[in-house]
Amino acid sequence: MSIIEERRTEIRAQETIYQIAVSTRTDDDRGEPNTRVMITLEAGGPGGEPVAEGSLDLDLDVAATVADLIADGLLSVGGAGRSPRRRSAGRAAAQQGRPWNEEMDAELESRWVAGESVAEIAAYFERTPGGIRARLPRVGCDPENPGCYLPVPPSKRTDLDGGEPG
Repeated sequence: MSIIEERRTEIRAQETIYQIAVSTRTDDDRGEPNTRVMITLEAGGPGGEPVAEGSLDLDLDVAATVADLIADGLLSVGGAGRSPRRRSAGRAAAQQGRPWNEEMDAELESRWVAGESVAEIAAYFERTPGGIRARLPRVGCDPENPGCYLPVPPSKRTDLDGGEPG
């Protein structure tokens, strides 16, 4: 087995901290190369108590389908009346995965600060809401607080920001 790529993310949503690891690997020991995806999730509540944990080991060919099934299932169980989100049969947002440029970043920042929702911005750019949320911090915007910028970290502050760089 050899790991091709691994990504780790820690996300805070309300009082819960989620740790997600996604890795791709090849399984050559089964006689023929086969790319697999391993997804591991752990989540802790406000007191650090575990609220979610588990892992999935998937063949790469079914990973996207399994992701949609899990999302639909979770929304139908815990969505409080929300209908499952669906993309048009296998179609992704038109611009999904394409690189951003300076003009697009400026437009994204402008629309966020003007108070547009993630859904409105995603529709404008023909990208997914998740893609928009992921891009917002790269242009200095706070994806958790609509219309707001991220605060300047203490190590980057100047006299104008209320302190000197550390």
